[in-house]
Amino acid sequence: MFAAFATARKIVGRIFVLIAALWALAACQPVSLGGGDGPNISPGAPVAVALLVPHGAASPQEQKLARDLERAARLAVADLQGVKIDLRVYGTGGSAARAQEAALNAVADGAKIIIGPLHAEAANAAAVSVANKNVNVLAFSNNPTIAGGNLFILGQTFDNTANRLAGYSARQGKKRVLTVYSNNLAGQLGKQAIAQAMAANGGSVVGAVGYDFSQQGVVSAIPKVKSAAASGNADAIFMTANAAGALPLFAQMLPEAGLGPDTTQYIGLARWDTPPQTLELPGVQGGWFTLPDPARAAQFRNRFAAANGERPHAIAGLAYDGIAAVGALVKSGKRDALSRGALTQSAGFKGVSGVFRLRPDGTNERGLAIATIRNNKVVIIENAPQGFGGAGF
Repeated sequence: MFAAFATARKIVGRIFVLIAALWALAACQPVSLGGGDGPNISPGAPVAVALLVPHGAASPQEQKLARDLERAARLAVADLQGVKIDLRVYGTGGSAARAQEAALNAVADGAKIIIGPLHAEAANAAAVSVANKNVNVLAFSNNPTIAGGNLFILGQTFDNTANRLAGYSARQGKKRVLTVYSNNLAGQLGKQAIAQAMAANGGSVVGAVGYDFSQQGVVSAIPKVKSAAASGNADAIFMTANAAGALPLFAQMLPEAGLGPDTTQYIGLARWDTPPQTLELPGVQGGWFTLPDPARAAQFRNRFAAANGERPHAIAGLAYDGIAAVGALVKSGKRDALSRGALTQSAGFKGVSGVFRLRPDGTNERGLAIATIRNNKVVIIENAPQGFGGAGF
């Protein structure tokens, strides 16, 4: 046990630092935004679209991500037929101040819509700066606290994931869940998403156990989880932990405490298939989580690799989705093709990871597959939906 625990501890130690930093960047107070109707465009003429990515960021990882986002966007532009997109790229350096400056420069240069930036704080700053200029922003963030007004988020949200899983869980007769969440912003948002999703799908949350975002925090939570599951007669444990974070510890220690997947259904708000070695953990076998449409995601990865000589970053496809959605709307030939009403059409769009649609509140809904792990391999147990009553393109 000690060797396995030490390995899990190393994984958790690395990811705790990373996740804490990412959510610190994402955390910001939501701002009430105006505007969002969108400027008129000239049908048949090239449409100026601004792409805000973290070129110039200090982190090599963000520099790589910036390149991949731009590459994906250019791939999308090249794929458009019958539509002319004048793509203009602006570097944000990964900061809110530079994102605000880039957004203002983009609009001054004639941009009709903005795709990006990456972090929630930067996206919020960019959207606020151009709200009174009637320009919409499609950011790469997945933080719903910034969405609204002229700001839409493209990233897969906890609400979307939780609702998909809660619906599936209810159909399988697992309606009494115990939520296990980290005591940080990500965990709090995840806990809230799970509660809302269970209520909306006819289920209930019979208890919630929080843990400090540390190794000792996870260890201390184990007896609390066991007690809460018993007292609440829970038939499932819904965890916010991800595969590179606290999940390895929970997957090892919960079964050791007598609360294994053989007696209680595990459900994950995060993906459990990355990193690949996660699939070998006995505790995740049989657990449920979501995936973007596997076939479409694989097709994009292969096309990106063929064009660029390497696989794309996991969220690079968001840039492709943003450009492709804009292209589909512009192709309609309407002067108000980039208005709020057009962006939030109920039919949605087909993206490189499956169907998606933007919601009037600035968040999004994505068609997700339900997956499990059997014999250390990912198995799709319910396919991703292929449309919302007819897709936009």
